[in-house]
Parts: sequence; C-alpha cells; structure tokens
Amino acid sequence: MLRAENLAVQRGSRCVLADIDLRLLPGEVLGVLGPNGAGKSTLLGALCGELAAARGQVWLDQRALSDWQGAERARRLAVLPQNSTLSFAFRVEEVVAMGRLPHASGRARDGEVVAAALAAADAAHLSGRSYLALSGGERQRVHLARVLAQLWPGGAGQVLLLDEPTSMLDPLHQHTTLQATRAFAEQGAAVLVILHDLNLAARYCDRLLLLDRGRPQALGTPEQVLRAEPLQAVFGLEVLVQRHPERGHPLIIAR
Repeated sequence: MLRAENLAVQRGSRCVLADIDLRLLPGEVLGVLGPNGAGKSTLLGALCGELAAARGQVWLDQRALSDWQGAERARRLAVLPQNSTLSFAFRVEEVVAMGRLPHASGRARDGEVVAAALAAADAAHLSGRSYLALSGGERQRVHLARVLAQLWPGGAGQVLLLDEPTSMLDPLHQHTTLQATRAFAEQGAAVLVILHDLNLAARYCDRLLLLDRGRPQALGTPEQVLRAEPLQAVFGLEVLVQRHPERGHPLIIAR
C-alpha cells in the first residue's frame, strides 16, 4: 500500500513540507485538513510522484513509487487534481472513458465501467452532453467518475488520491461525492481526500491528518484530531465540538 517515510518537499530554499510519515490503509478514507497554504496539495503531489521529494521516500507496496511505470502504475494509483482542465468538446462518457486507457478490457467492458462510474458519481444523466457545456460542479463530478473508472471497481492494493473533490459542489453533491468515495474504500481501496469542511471530514473519514505550515499537527481518528484547541491553533477559529445527535461523530460549530 502507499506510504511515505520522512517525506519533505522543497521549493527553492524553502521547505514547504516536512516530517511526513504516513501510511494509507486498505478500506480506509484518510482526510487531510489545514488552512490555505498548509501544504495539502503539495502532500498529494509528492504522494503521487508529481513533485520530487527533497528528502524521504514514497513507496507503493514494497517498491519505490518511482519504480512503477506507465499503465502498471495507473492501474494501481489514480489522482483527481484540484483543477482538471479539458478544452475539447468530448462527450461526457468519452471523458470518463479516458480512465480506462491503462486497461485492455475491451469496448464492452469499458462501456459497463463508464456507466457504473458515472452512476456512482451521480452523473449518469450527463451522458451524451458535451463536456464544455457543463457547469463547474458537473465537470467536477465527471472527473470523479473518470478516476473511479480508472480503478473500478476498487480493491485492495489500489490507491485513490482526491484534491478537494467537493469544492464546486452544492451540499447534496458534496455528500453524494463523499458517499461514492466511502463506497470505493469499502471495496478495499485506500483513499486520501483533501477537504476544507471539517464536518464532512468528521462524517466520512476514518482518520484525519491536520497540517499547518507544511508540518503535521495531528494524525488520528476524527475524535482525536477534531478538538477545539488544535483547531483554534491551526485555523485561528474558536469552535465548539459536540457529538452529532444521530451519528455520534464530532460536530464542529463556529463560536
């Protein structure tokens, strides 16, 4: 599974991420929280190999991530960046089908997977439409379907990295997106998701990593991480932390 050991990233003379020791577990959703500039997207970039490490190493199973190449790596690791851009008028299902390029599963099977991934992302009704005619939130759900299709149906040994997948979505689709993410993890995949909404993180994540100024401040269950003192120290926001009356997870209320 994906793990980082003593990971650090440098930009020029400035160390923007350091002291990262992290292991993604099969069947788990790990949420990454922190204020703007905390190093969340930098962490994701280093975990997927897009950013070179100044120190430390990222491993996928027992091999360095850099030793995994091409389609073999793409069948194990999928990444949804914060901004996915596409300037061609592809139909929605053609965009999602890009996730099947690492596979040689045939047109019929690929069509089944594309349909299932679109349904999981609550985007099946967008089939047949031009990608360029979609709203920002609709495009975001199509790209979620694309990365789901890349690893579909999910399983042990696969890793899904998502950078703010709910940023453009209305409240309903924030929940449907994270429900799809949660369901994918339940198939055995390891999922890392960057979030800004503390209550969504509390509801859908098994563990949380709290970052500030490129350093880890807390790592543990939502109950261990979402406490008033560290949240005020990191975000500068006074909060009340209560228990959700139905689900029991932490409920964060700004004071």
